[in-house]
Amino acid sequence: MLLTITTTHQPATDLGFLLHKDPAKVQSFELAFGVAHVFYPEASEERCTAALLLDIDPVGLVRRPKSSGGEMPILRQYVNDRPYVASSFLSTALSKVYGTAMGGRSRGRMELAGTAIPLEAHLAAVPCAAGEDLLRDLFEPLGYTVGVESHALDPAYPEWGDSRYYSVALAATVRLADLLTHLSVLIPVLDNEKHYWVGSDEVEKLLRRGGEWLQRHPRRDQIVARYLKHRRRFIREALERLIEADGNTPDDDQAQEPHEEPEQAIERPIGLHEQRMGTVMAALRTSEARRVLDLGCGEGRLLELLAREPGIDEALGIDVSFREVEEARDNLKRLPERRQAVIRAEHGSLVYRDARLGGWDAAVLLEVIEHIDPARLPVVERNVFEFARPATVVVTTPNVEYNPRFPTLPAEEKRHRDHRFEWTRQEFQAWASTAAGRFGYTVRFVPIGPDDAKVGSPTQMAVFQCN
Repeated sequence: MLLTITTTHQPATDLGFLLHKDPAKVQSFELAFGVAHVFYPEASEERCTAALLLDIDPVGLVRRPKSSGGEMPILRQYVNDRPYVASSFLSTALSKVYGTAMGGRSRGRMELAGTAIPLEAHLAAVPCAAGEDLLRDLFEPLGYTVGVESHALDPAYPEWGDSRYYSVALAATVRLADLLTHLSVLIPVLDNEKHYWVGSDEVEKLLRRGGEWLQRHPRRDQIVARYLKHRRRFIREALERLIEADGNTPDDDQAQEPHEEPEQAIERPIGLHEQRMGTVMAALRTSEARRVLDLGCGEGRLLELLAREPGIDEALGIDVSFREVEEARDNLKRLPERRQAVIRAEHGSLVYRDARLGGWDAAVLLEVIEHIDPARLPVVERNVFEFARPATVVVTTPNVEYNPRFPTLPAEEKRHRDHRFEWTRQEFQAWASTAAGRFGYTVRFVPIGPDDAKVGSPTQMAVFQCN
């Protein structure tokens, strides 16, 4: 089995420092199931490729003591795809051969090890019986551009159709440690098999390598189940710990706790929450949208309004907080059964590409962007305006100029402790106009709440229309 990793970061030969493998040498590493060879097909200042070739000993696999329990049929022991396809063997080899790089360490190049650089990974043969969609659903939310080439069962008999094997190309600007970690977790998930016994130590390994990205991945539950070989006790333990971590750890993308309540206490005297909801619903009616995304849905208050709106056929709420998604689902259970089927809330994060967000008429980001770290806003912009690309996008955010008008808000404080920023009218309009021009939208601005002649309205809204 073969994995190549290529960079065009210059000097590209720094890839050797990151991997702790000299581009001028061919190196071999003895493993329990074969030999791993590392070599560089190309190594120049402009482009460098490191290849990991895993030579598995199929006879040795049969003859070594079994640790996974149970015996395979004799023929299958000797005739199978294990020596050729990316599987848990490759995942193990990555940790053994590239363990230092996977840990984000590089002697003499620590700054580079912590830097996102352009990387391409090519897997010669990946088994995925679930098909190309799963391949994309696993890697695209992590920011990769995914190229997939299917292979026929037998080119001589095209009527037999395609096999379950694919050649896969991944491209992104990421840290090398992140790429290696993603591969080490997701390769066994694609294969849906492991060559060794799965115990409680695998839960620890998954949580250690999954980190924050697994908490927010839209295919989280499926990743956990496949990685742990569908062992219910371990799946339950892993998911419970992921949810617990989500509830107790501050989030870098959106608030983990309900982000409306502190603001409502400040804004309640002027009824701003109700005005905000009403103005957003009016914008959606004007757009004639019938299928609506609520991005950052919280406990589902906008979803409940959408459920009762005659012109809305379907709505999907997405939120990074597992706790709020569960609360939204509980609230939606009050709806008539026929509406519960088309108004739903699911877990997800705006900083990852998500195939579920494509094909909708409108998207709403209601008091959401101010909870996102400014460095991640460009990623969110692409995910919403470029990849999801609804015809209408409605964005609301606080107007910081109005804050002195709230008698209970201390001077210089934001309306919520999780707000990463609060924009002036000029700052918001500059951001929205730039995003609109970049992605092919027009934008108009609507004040929400009492419009003060000096400082404007307490909430500002932008309505984007796709050209």
